[in-house]
Amino acid sequence: MARLLVVDDEPDICALVARHLIRAGHEVICAHDAPTALAEIAVHGVPDAAVLDVGMPGMDGFALIERLRAAVPGLPTVFLTVLWDADVLAAATRYGAGYVAKPFTPAALHDALHDVLSRARAERRPGAS
Repeated sequence: MARLLVVDDEPDICALVARHLIRAGHEVICAHDAPTALAEIAVHGVPDAAVLDVGMPGMDGFALIERLRAAVPGLPTVFLTVLWDADVLAAATRYGAGYVAKPFTPAALHDALHDVLSRARAERRPGAS
């Protein structure tokens, strides 16, 4: 399975997401804000993918993905958020990220994560364009 970074400013949501992902066999690093997420990566290394809340105090999920992708170009990402407007959807699309609306189902989260990880693996294959 994958090593995942989960960042959500709501500790209960972060724990819920982590629980679902761990049950699916993933290793999870949780953080409740962008600075902590960046510190966790410095300590534990780069994840295989990230699950990020969009609306967080300080650095939002879009600013965080910019920082993460500066270090890890193309980091597979799923945005998990209550923000459902067209601007958020367009931004997620620009980043090539998955998008799951809160409240979410475990199946929707797993499907979005599977999609971004599969696309990333396909892009890394020799001869992939």
